[in-house]
Amino acid sequence: MSSWQIIQHSLPLFEKGFVLTLWLSFIGIIGSIIVGLICSLLKYFHVPILGRIAAIYVEISRNTPLLVQLFFLYYAFPVFGFKLNAEMCGIVGLIFLGGSYMAEGFTGGFDGVSKTQVETGKAIGLSRVQLARYVVFPQGFTLSVPALAANIIFLIKETSIFTVIAIPELTNTALDLIGMYYRSNEYLLMLVIGYAIILIPLSIILTILEKRVRYGAFGN
Repeated sequence: MSSWQIIQHSLPLFEKGFVLTLWLSFIGIIGSIIVGLICSLLKYFHVPILGRIAAIYVEISRNTPLLVQLFFLYYAFPVFGFKLNAEMCGIVGLIFLGGSYMAEGFTGGFDGVSKTQVETGKAIGLSRVQLARYVVFPQGFTLSVPALAANIIFLIKETSIFTVIAIPELTNTALDLIGMYYRSNEYLLMLVIGYAIILIPLSIILTILEKRVRYGAFGN
């Protein structure tokens, strides 16, 4: 069988892996942004207890590999009575890891907001929620875009680790086919193409977004 025939024969499986990779990445990234934003605001406003918990979570998450986190979710959780399927473990693991990176990205942006504006907001009687909504978040988010964009690309690439818990995403699909048919060149080529189709357009879009946001904020 020629290389082209091998590629054509495996296209349906790679299509399923491609769609699953996109879906897991989308849910994981959205969840990471939400978790990261909440943790960053808790730390920024020094919310008692919760701010400390958020800081501890960020340190634990950033200093443990996703591989270890997935093993814990998939193999250790059932021991405590919490059984999650492989895809749910992947999503939770990606959010757990990504939330800490997004939190640091947001924190960098929020710290760039002028302290004078924050103090002025407090002086006119704005609550923490109002400060976050009208002063800190709009400006901080603009400053956070470069870090958030880098984290999005990073999290999509991290989905390749899902193969260790047998989620049939792109990498797992390629490895399974290599194990069955021993055609490494063809399947690895398709794996590279699959990730390139996702990452290259997304990288271009995020770069354009970053430039527009920077121009809107700083005029250059």
